[in-house]
Amino acid sequence: MKSQENHTSGELNNIYLKQKKELAQSLKYASYIQKALLPKDPALKRNFPDYFLLFEPRDIVSGDFYWLLRRKDLVYFAVGDCTGHGVPGAFLSILGIAFLNQIVDRNEKIEAADVLNHLREYVMKALQQTGEEHEQKDGIDMALCMIDQPHNQLQFAGAFHPMYVIKNSNRLIEIPGDKMPIGIAAETEIAFKNHIIDLEEGDMVYLFSDGFVDQFGGPEGKKFKYRPFRNLLLSISNFPVQEQKNRLFSALKDWRGDTPQLDDITIFGFRYQ
Repeated sequence: MKSQENHTSGELNNIYLKQKKELAQSLKYASYIQKALLPKDPALKRNFPDYFLLFEPRDIVSGDFYWLLRRKDLVYFAVGDCTGHGVPGAFLSILGIAFLNQIVDRNEKIEAADVLNHLREYVMKALQQTGEEHEQKDGIDMALCMIDQPHNQLQFAGAFHPMYVIKNSNRLIEIPGDKMPIGIAAETEIAFKNHIIDLEEGDMVYLFSDGFVDQFGGPEGKKFKYRPFRNLLLSISNFPVQEQKNRLFSALKDWRGDTPQLDDITIFGFRYQ
């Protein structure tokens, strides 16, 4: 009888290991699909010759994503941060990328804020969000910019997330995002604000999710937070972009220590030319 019980336990363990392996393989394949939708380095280089990308998913697939689309002299770029991480966030990220492509393809010279306004409508319709209490409040936080290169202007609109511009390596300008998501919210009927800033050669621009600033660590096990993040960017903004990436990664690693990564992390920075 004891031998039979051990045999049954062994069979269950084999089944568990097989299912775990199949799940890992499925997630790995899903990550290939997700990565195929993200902009590749050549496309990023063509539009941002001097850029870096720090992209650190917490799991195999990511709820963070980045997106790029060029229409003539206008370059649209965004960093999105979907509700959750892992598989649920990855599903929503694929929707977000597809919807952004449709919106900009169908609307010539659309302003940054109107991209977010349209995207909110698309997401709410796709998720059948009507504002009922029982509904899931899934959505996307986002920092989105549109660069008008002939006029050296940048438009920005944000859903919770801000954008930072550092001029002369010593002055950080924060352009805030609106405190509402791409999705259902009490402020759903309010349009996103469109911010315009003039760019000069050498300006550093940063778009990011909240994974870095919300990471716990340090001697007291607290969040990194925004003020130290801004100070860190100011301290490294004069370095070449790849050195900036390396220093950000090192700062994150040092801060985390033995603390697990809690969320997906994305930081995109470029020097305007």
